[in-house]
Amino acid sequence: MTAALAEAGPAEGALRLPIADCHILVVDDTDFNRTLIGAILEEAGFHNVAYAKDGFEALEKIAQRTPDLLVLDIMMPGMDGFEVCRRLRADHAYADLPVLVQTALSSSDDRNRAFAAGTTDLISKPLDRAELLARVRIHLENRVLIRSLQLYRARVEGELAMARSMYEHLLPSAALREGLERDSGVEVRSHTVLSSDMGGDLWGVLRLGEGRFGVFLLDMAGRGVSAALNAFRMHTLIHELSDLAEEPAGFLGELNDRAVRLLELGEHAAVLYGVVDAAAGRFHYAGAAGSAPMLLPPDGAPLFGDAAGLPVGIAAGTRYEARELPFPAGSTLLLYSNAVLDALNAPSAHDGLEPVIRRALDGASDRFAAVTAALEQALGEAPGDDHTLVWLDRAGGAP
Repeated sequence: MTAALAEAGPAEGALRLPIADCHILVVDDTDFNRTLIGAILEEAGFHNVAYAKDGFEALEKIAQRTPDLLVLDIMMPGMDGFEVCRRLRADHAYADLPVLVQTALSSSDDRNRAFAAGTTDLISKPLDRAELLARVRIHLENRVLIRSLQLYRARVEGELAMARSMYEHLLPSAALREGLERDSGVEVRSHTVLSSDMGGDLWGVLRLGEGRFGVFLLDMAGRGVSAALNAFRMHTLIHELSDLAEEPAGFLGELNDRAVRLLELGEHAAVLYGVVDAAAGRFHYAGAAGSAPMLLPPDGAPLFGDAAGLPVGIAAGTRYEARELPFPAGSTLLLYSNAVLDALNAPSAHDGLEPVIRRALDGASDRFAAVTAALEQALGEAPGDDHTLVWLDRAGGAP
């Protein structure tokens, strides 16, 4: 170990990776100063160091390879450090490049001028070895941290984009919904606003024949890619259980047992599943901590169901109660995620959702468009969680 490193102690002698591999550009018009700074950096373990003798050469080298840190002399002939900083900051590509200026200027006006030009930090001449290394480490560690965060953000945004694409692919197609309407006389529409980091909302339908179909709305706990992936896994389970889809309570019970084996501890989902039977004029359903279905009859006040029950995925052997709502001709059935009520700060649909819908439907020609517009206004453009509304509109006569 050299005497210099021995004096530095463990904090300086052992560089915290990965800053040892960072690229440093030293810019000074004096050969002695470049050699001195380079020797201090090399001795401290920084071996990826380049040099420039003036501002013009500095800009050329930066254009060829962007450094992780620029150690810049402020007073140089030709192009001084002020102009180098101004030109760098004028280019968005170098907006976050740390610039450590070495200067003999001592007045506050000169220092303010340096910061106004785009300097990140200042170090006084004559250089103090310990101060130079401390500031170099601080700015390189910040640089590495920012780069890591940028890479992480890019990866997360890529994963979220892929998850959104998968989500759209899993939703019922227009052709499927048109087929359901032909068979049952029920128009199926939906409105979804995804949060920026995605939640775990997902809905879908199961064709049952004879004008009947199953409809489900699930809301996974949590947010982000993991919640979205769990929703996709639950979507697969639901379709694997289509043979049980005639009986909602039994369907949810089996879905729960499989979810317990599939999901990790603490992962669960609120689910509502029901069978739409337009010919019988009913909606036969079961709920697992979902939002209560809401029926808008042709005349009279809205009717609310009950979707209480233990969330799916918590305890094996959980059983769910079969429930029923009338679904007469000319009525509309609304299913919606729990986040809609949360965003409205309402304990129940009767307190929060019904007033919004009543105001929206007053004189509206397109009821669905009016309701979704009112929800968008009430919920905001940047929700903290996914918001989903499934709208089942039964025609005025039998299919």
